[in-house]
Amino acid sequence: MFNGSSITQFLLLAFADTRELQLLHFWLFLGIYLAALLGNSLIITTIACDHHLHTPMYFFLLNLSLLDLGCISTTVPRAMANSLWDTREISYLGCAAQLFLFIFFISAEYSFLTIMAYDRYVAICKPLHYGTLLGSRACVHMTAAVWGSGFLTAILHTANTFSLPLCQGNVLDQFFCEIPQILKLSCSHSYLRELGLVVVGFCLFFACFVFIVVSYVQIFRAVLRIPSEQGRHKIFSTCLPHLAVFSLFLSTAAFSYLKPPSTSSPSLDLVVSVLYSVVPPAVNPLIYSMRNQELKDALRKLIQWTQIL
Repeated sequence: MFNGSSITQFLLLAFADTRELQLLHFWLFLGIYLAALLGNSLIITTIACDHHLHTPMYFFLLNLSLLDLGCISTTVPRAMANSLWDTREISYLGCAAQLFLFIFFISAEYSFLTIMAYDRYVAICKPLHYGTLLGSRACVHMTAAVWGSGFLTAILHTANTFSLPLCQGNVLDQFFCEIPQILKLSCSHSYLRELGLVVVGFCLFFACFVFIVVSYVQIFRAVLRIPSEQGRHKIFSTCLPHLAVFSLFLSTAAFSYLKPPSTSSPSLDLVVSVLYSVVPPAVNPLIYSMRNQELKDALRKLIQWTQIL
């Protein structure tokens, strides 16, 4: 029997038992991580340097890229180090810090996806009110609210999770510290308090989901009334990537946090967690840049400018 106060480290899930497969996972994660760093850094730099992209939509996209960098940097480097050095250990404080940062970035990213849906709704369905509803002051206020609420959410979940007495060992069936895996180690009914917070959080997330769905229904109705095929293509090119990223993120995260414990298995949990914690930060830059002509043009000009220098 373990006592939560006596635990000084946790053991994370190993990707493989053989050294060859561990090194394979290291190189695979290294490639994904470098692609995410490069892609998101290019988006941030392009938007920051091109004044034509200093609009609310790209301002929110810049913040989304910052969150993607933070999210993937919280989980993947530790997993790479464990595979490279053939270890599973993470300190108690390191696990708490990883959980805090992951919840912070994930919750803030979801909020920004909701704001980006609102931005597209106002731009397409209420274009005459766009400057009023999404002026520079409104964008700054919404951004500050998202970062602040993400911080408070992370503090609440981290403090509540690590205040639970743990007596079911210190082995986590996941490659990073995650709330459902830590709750499995609890030996007290106090875990229902944190479980209740998770359910309340997902109720709020579901409300955001309904808002996004309603927004896109209105957007698509408005788009179908546009006579110009080029105009419809331009709008779809900015909306469909956002909808695809949101759908992947919500479906996999909801499955990971709300599935019954009886359906849990290390391999299934591992695949699902990779889909919502690693894949979106890596593919977001590709999705947004490939489907957005303005961003591609700005990126091309930035590359040409650097070549001249």
